[in-house]
Amino acid sequence: MTKLKELFSDTIVYGISSVLARFIGYLLVPLHTGVFQEDQYGVISLVFAAIAFFNVIFQMGMESAYIRYGKDRDKAKSIFKTLQLFLLGSSAILVAIIWLAQPLIAPLVGLETGDPILWMLLGILFFDTLAIVPFAELRLVRKSISFAIIKTGNVLINLGLNFYLILGLNYGIEAVFISNLVASLLTAIATALMTLPLFKGSWDTDFLKKALLFGLPFIPAGFGHAINELVDRFFLKSMDPSTVQQLYGQDYTSDDIVGIYGACYKLAVFMLLIVQMFRMAWQPFFMRQSEEQSAPQTFAQTFSFFNLAAAAVFLFVALFVEQIVSIKIPILDFYLVDEKFWEGLIIVPVLLMAYWFQGWYINFSAGIFISETTKRLAQITLMGAAITIIANLALIPYFGMMGSAIATLISYASMALLIFYYSTKAFSVPYNLLSGFGVMVIVAGLYYLKPSIISFGLNEWAASLLLFISGLLAAGGITYASVKSI
Repeated sequence: MTKLKELFSDTIVYGISSVLARFIGYLLVPLHTGVFQEDQYGVISLVFAAIAFFNVIFQMGMESAYIRYGKDRDKAKSIFKTLQLFLLGSSAILVAIIWLAQPLIAPLVGLETGDPILWMLLGILFFDTLAIVPFAELRLVRKSISFAIIKTGNVLINLGLNFYLILGLNYGIEAVFISNLVASLLTAIATALMTLPLFKGSWDTDFLKKALLFGLPFIPAGFGHAINELVDRFFLKSMDPSTVQQLYGQDYTSDDIVGIYGACYKLAVFMLLIVQMFRMAWQPFFMRQSEEQSAPQTFAQTFSFFNLAAAAVFLFVALFVEQIVSIKIPILDFYLVDEKFWEGLIIVPVLLMAYWFQGWYINFSAGIFISETTKRLAQITLMGAAITIIANLALIPYFGMMGSAIATLISYASMALLIFYYSTKAFSVPYNLLSGFGVMVIVAGLYYLKPSIISFGLNEWAASLLLFISGLLAAGGITYASVKSI
């Protein structure tokens, strides 16, 4: 349990910074949904989707490569310098290529060729890439406080500039990207200063080849992940106008649906937050523990505790989602999510469950990393991407936004089970998969039981609270039994 306490402590530090960063960043949602129209918010969603796709190419799996090989502290300086210089050169080349290809790219995100937002997009990609290896170093050496300070600073700068440019100077959606660009630039500078001593190493061509062999399989894997995460926006944008009118009425366009979907998708950030803060601590942790005899038992117990945390988040957000979105932001007098976006709230529980499965995927990835069989990641995520595309094409014409949400859930569930199979073959871990499914089924069942509980005369708050407590007790009991059996 001492090892689990170490993981828990790192997760809490990353979690506090992530919670703070996400909370501060989420203040942009009422600002953006209150000021911009649905179609404008749709453009913002599409541009950030494009950034996520291109990030995969720019970063080339070098974050994971550094975490894998940088633990050898005798060679860390040379490893760091080699990867950082490589990313500097490759990113500059990619920026030039994308700029030349802008006549093809701009229309996909709702922009005109030559739009300044495209330059900002490229700048964000460039500076974010230069920060990934320094951030990996901070995680590897457990400088979680420094990591948290820089991440939080990034969000505060972004938030402050958004409010100043939009409310103070009356900028349009370009304010969103100017703010992100400045925050990314300052973050790249801060991480470079924090890791400056590591530049004393020497260039190592042989290591770069090794790093590329390890990291490049993350590109198709990353594309698969980006497709799973973001391609639904592009499918929704391409919905036939007659389908949009049939599902949502004559007042809506496909751009409006993308905006509504993107705004409500952000409510799933609460589960994504748990997953991401866990991932930040988990990857360095399992690499440090991989050679310990007790590692399989430690990993299995971690999976059980993760499910308990995920159950708590699912119950809270799914049961209280209407109360959450109707919170009024002081001074601004905006709802957390503006009323014109509330039609999409039905997708939130489905997306919460999808991200829960993504958490399973991250749990099970330990065996793939330890055995260095990262090519499996590409195979699994590309299978997931294929499922996402097929499911979106099949479901959107009939269910619209809900079809996209269901497609995401099916994809992440499939990926989690596939990586479980391959990972446990490469590195045996006694995961209690049955108890994990048990927790999921119980909390999902309690959520869908809510209308029946209300029909007995309880008000909505009382019904939600009763179901929340019942779900936590049930999940806690299953987790306790699961951990004891390992």
